Amino acid sequence: VHQSKMDFFCKLGYGKQDICKVLENLGQEALEDDVLKELIRMGSKPQALEKQPQPSQLKLVARGSCSTTAGLKWLGEDESDSSDSLRPIVIDGSNVAMSHGNKEVFSCWGIQLAVDWFRERGHTYIKVFVPLWRKEPPRQDSPIADQHILEELEKQSILVYTPSRKVKGKRVVCYDDRYIVKVAYERDGVIVSNDHYRDLQNENPEWKWFIEQRLLMYSFVSNRFMPPDDPLGRHGPTLSNFLSKKPVLPEKKWQPCPYGKKCTYGNKCKFYHPERQHKAQLSVADELRAKTRVPLALGKEQERCQCSP
Repeated sequence: VHQSKMDFFCKLGYGKQDICKVLENLGQEALEDDVLKELIRMGSKPQALEKQPQPSQLKLVARGSCSTTAGLKWLGEDESDSSDSLRPIVIDGSNVAMSHGNKEVFSCWGIQLAVDWFRERGHTYIKVFVPLWRKEPPRQDSPIADQHILEELEKQSILVYTPSRKVKGKRVVCYDDRYIVKVAYERDGVIVSNDHYRDLQNENPEWKWFIEQRLLMYSFVSNRFMPPDDPLGRHGPTLSNFLSKKPVLPEKKWQPCPYGKKCTYGNKCKFYHPERQHKAQLSVADELRAKTRVPLALGKEQERCQCSP
């Protein structure tokens, strides 16, 4: 009997050790249904199910890419950007560096301070645009401080060099401001600069609105990057709402009426009445007419008759 039960459950795929334990606990005369229930209760699984390969998850690969990791990296970046609640940040590297260097030195440390400030806030998409000729060794007419920071930011895929070349000994530089505004406009992000880009505003009316509404100015106070708390003025959005895709509107706080229940202004009262929260804010006369079911027009005619000589 023992051997027949062992053969039966071995054919189902259960291990011999689990079968022996169950038979020792229940006894050799236990029914097959009881043994099967005990095997399931112990968590024992047939070997065929354990060895069955799990369905592999489909991995999307970008078209034209040779490796799957590169495609997944790009897809992951797009997904994080779409789900992120913060706007992309595009920094005018030349403007920030010259501002930190008091318009005398191209200070790369200022760019690092700005990048760190947005990183601490949780921004994932940060791009800094700098002309390519800033990679060259510094000269007397264009000094550069902490140039190694540019290499570190380039390795982190944060710094982007705009093209420049030399033709017959003269440097030909592409307009980096156009890159900055174009990328920020396409990504629906924020431009970090103290430049107003007036020439680009006159060039494209859509860019004009975007620059007016999405330009974040700043100041450096003792090596501290400080953007304003009200980027669009006193009556504009706060800095947190300005940098987020879904701004949070402040809750409107109503001032309670100083007269309380004795107020006779009704719906014309500009203060808050907690007792009228679920009722129409009618005047006292209107409430009396509604209770006595007298039409409003008749009530006004009666008042006119009484007032007339």
